[in-house]
Amino acid sequence: MSGEHLNAQARTVITGLGENGKSTILDDKNTEVRTAQPGFTVMELWQFDSLPQNVLAPASLGDEPVINPPDNGLVIRLASFPPDSEFDAEGYAASLDAFHGGDTHDSEGDNSQGVWHHTDTIDVVTVIKGELYAVLEDQETLLKPGDTIVNRGVKHIWSNRTDEPVLIIATMMAGTR
Repeated sequence: MSGEHLNAQARTVITGLGENGKSTILDDKNTEVRTAQPGFTVMELWQFDSLPQNVLAPASLGDEPVINPPDNGLVIRLASFPPDSEFDAEGYAASLDAFHGGDTHDSEGDNSQGVWHHTDTIDVVTVIKGELYAVLEDQETLLKPGDTIVNRGVKHIWSNRTDEPVLIIATMMAGTR
């Protein structure tokens, strides 16, 4: 079904201390900070502006997702990518632009395989459902459920060569070059 990745939702359960000082659930709902784009759907789960952070500090999520975490912080997100059969280079680039990532991708060159992009982050990405190829400039690898890749700010393409959306969880930490 075309566009199925647009329906992805993420439930987040937040724990903390209640008025009595005992551990409790403070919040339980689908994430409100979300963007559904032709190239991907992203659901922000948690964000800190800096580390280390007090264990009971609230999330610092804004009103909408942005591709880069805060300068000294991290962001944890769920993302769903459609099959490559639905891939449209212009739509994917526009999706990155809408995600405040206009400076993260190459709009020139051969984008038939995907849109090359990179961020100044260290990304720990784990496949939850489906399969995803991590395509690098000189090689690629297939990631299956439970597989994790640590992408250290290098140029890459995500390629979903199946006919179903893929679901990943990504923890992106600010980095420097």
